[in-house]
Order: sequence, then C-alpha cells, then structure tokens
Amino acid sequence: MATAVIMPRQGNTVESCVVSKWHKKKGDRVNIGDILFTYETDKATFDEEAKAEGMLLETYFEEGDDVPCLLNMCVIGSQGEDTSEFSPKGGEKKPVKETQEVKEAVISEEKAPVAVQTGDMKISPRAKAAALKAGLDVSFAQATGPNGRIIERDISELRKTGHAVTSAAQPEYEKGAQYEATGIGGRITAEDVIKGKVMPVSKAATTEYTEEKLSNIRKLIAKTMHCSVSDMAQLTMNSTFDATNILKYRAQVKANMEKLGLANITINDIIVYAAAKVLVDHKDLNANFNGETMKRFNTVHMGVAVDTARGLMVPTLFYCDMKSLNDISLELKELAEKAKAGNISPDLLSGGTFTITNLGNLGIESFTPIINPPQTAILGVCGLTTRVREVNGEIKAYQAMGLSLTIDHRVVDGAPAAKFLKDLCTSLESFDLTLAK
Repeated sequence: MATAVIMPRQGNTVESCVVSKWHKKKGDRVNIGDILFTYETDKATFDEEAKAEGMLLETYFEEGDDVPCLLNMCVIGSQGEDTSEFSPKGGEKKPVKETQEVKEAVISEEKAPVAVQTGDMKISPRAKAAALKAGLDVSFAQATGPNGRIIERDISELRKTGHAVTSAAQPEYEKGAQYEATGIGGRITAEDVIKGKVMPVSKAATTEYTEEKLSNIRKLIAKTMHCSVSDMAQLTMNSTFDATNILKYRAQVKANMEKLGLANITINDIIVYAAAKVLVDHKDLNANFNGETMKRFNTVHMGVAVDTARGLMVPTLFYCDMKSLNDISLELKELAEKAKAGNISPDLLSGGTFTITNLGNLGIESFTPIINPPQTAILGVCGLTTRVREVNGEIKAYQAMGLSLTIDHRVVDGAPAAKFLKDLCTSLESFDLTLAK
C-alpha cells in the first residue's frame, strides 16, 4: 500500500521548510530508517527518515523548493501503484528567493522552445543563440534552469565573467586548449590561436578560492546582525572581576561531582546562573523593545550562544532564574548538543529575554557582542587574565575575568547598565553568597 511522506512541522512557529537535498531519487529502493531528504528551517537542519519500505514512486518537490509544512513530499509503495491521490493540492513550488527578474526570466524561458542538448549539457535555444552572438563559452555557464539546463539569464551572468571567444577561433578553442586572450573585451581571437599563445594553468589559478551559496541559517544570521547594528544605538562597556572565588568553587565541584551526583559545572554555567539572579533586579536589561513599547520580564529566559558547524545558534533556557546551578548545567549541555547536531526545535531558538555569549575559551580579553533583537542587552564573557593588586602592603597576582555588556542605548541608559555590571561582578566575586540566595 502506497504511503505518503509529508514535510514535517518543526516547532509551532515554522510554516514552511526548504528542501536541502534528496538522498533518494524516484525509483530507488527505500528501507525503514533510510534518509529520504534533508530540509532546513531558517534556524536548523533536519533529516527525514523513511517510516515505510518499498520503492520511491514519486517526488513532488526539488532541492531548493520552499515547501509548506504537512504537504506531501513523496510517496513510497510497490512498483506500479497509483500515486495520483497523493499529489499535493495547491502545493506550488516556491524558490527560496524569487525576484521579479527571476520570475520574468522563468516565464520567458517557459515560452521558449524545448531545450536542446549538446553532449552532457542542456541549453535552451534562446540561451544558445545569446551565447553565440556574444561569443561566449557556454561550458562555463552556471545552469539555473529546470532540470539543470542553461537558460538565458545564465548567459547574462556569464557575460559578466568573460570566457569569450570569437567565431573564427571557436573550432580550435573547443578542442580544449587554453589561449591567452588579446581580443576586445577579453576575447580569444583567431590570431591568438594561430600564434599558439597557450595560457599556462598554474596551481594558484585553479585553487584561488572556493564559492558556495549561503545556507538559510547563515542568511538569517546575516539579516539579524545587520538589523541589530543598523536599527539600534548600541553601547558596549567593559569590566573585570576577581575570578578566584568561582575558580575555587569549580575545582571543588569537579573533585566531588561523581560522589555528589553533580553535572560537570563550567565557568559559563556559573556566569549564566549568577546573571539570571542579578537580572531579576535590573528589568530594563531583561526586556524586549519593538520600537514603540518596552516589555520588561519578571522571569529570565536566557539565550546562550552556541557555535555550530552551521553558524551561531542561540538556544533559550526558559525560567533560568528559577533553576538550580546543576539543572542549568545539565540543560545547557543538552541544548548545545541539539544545536550542534542540527536537530533542535525552532521553538527553543526564540523567546529569549537576555543573551550571554562566551569567547573566553578562545583567549579573547574584550569584544563587542551584538544584541539579539528585540532584546535590549547582551553579555559577552571574556577570558582569564593575570592581574596584580596590593594586599596588606604586598603585591599579589590574581586571576581576573572580563565581561563586555552591550546595551540598546535607545531604552537603556549607561548608569543602570553599569549598575547591573557592577552587581554581577560582585555576585561572582562572592559566589558562595549568591548560591545561598
């Protein structure tokens, strides 16, 4: 019996997902547990596994399509089974980015005659005519048309990058040799071919750079960061505190964690815990601002930045101020693992009221963290440095840790922000008392 596979809904806020890759193609044998396709939300990437076995009878969308959640993606069944009932109703394929220029190009190409095929290359008649007229080598074109064919807009893009040859030089050029171009507009002429000016291909020329399209996650990060710095009046202030107390506490926990059944509590866990406790009394920094209204929160939903292979992700630790240090440590590790694996629910990547980002383990002594809108502040955690001070007439060294606080100066003034930073430093320097609260 044929079984439809739908585009899953990952989180309540997700309306559609982009098909990143098909791992199976129409006609392939499918076993339970095989990965059918990979798909992306704007914040995470997931693999869809087969829950039925048989043949992949039909696929309804292609790589790059933006597919509404719960719409049929493909059908698994026995060879020869009818799949017409599973065809998605009103499920139009939508490219991730559809500009007016692309729309016009696609409409124009659809009206053109069927594409011709040269060797392994598919090219529409209009594109081929444009390439011949411009004297362009179509083998360098990046195909963006249906089923990998070269269309007219691909030739327009190729014109910008060169790879041109005159019609007289074309027969010899097509044999595969490379010549130095001396013609107008960088074209290879018949004279270049006759003189045999073969262009040497150096290793540096073939490995000068690589190029790849940005993932949806990277595009979202870029958009969010640009929006943040362009729309806010951001101010960063830096401070340091004596880390002796928290270093001593962590060493004690590490030595007794197995005996006491504790998590491997890190310095970052300690700072998250302390910041959540202090933020409750500094609500201007534990807030969201939408340009018109200020929403101050009575509890702390802490965003903690995680570096992943797909880019920066910020899982949210909800009700952080109400949790114990051990619970915070356990939950943060679980969220980080899910973020790095790429299967974290989008619902866990939103709803934060304040964010902490830590570059201390990379040796950074000070930096300017960028606010995650619509939040009003973000705390950057820096590395340890050795400082000296006078104690009873003696110069003694101690370990200091830096904190960099960025605020939205439109709604948070410098003095309240400085008081928060001071209270946080005091809380960390006397961490035993903070735990007793």
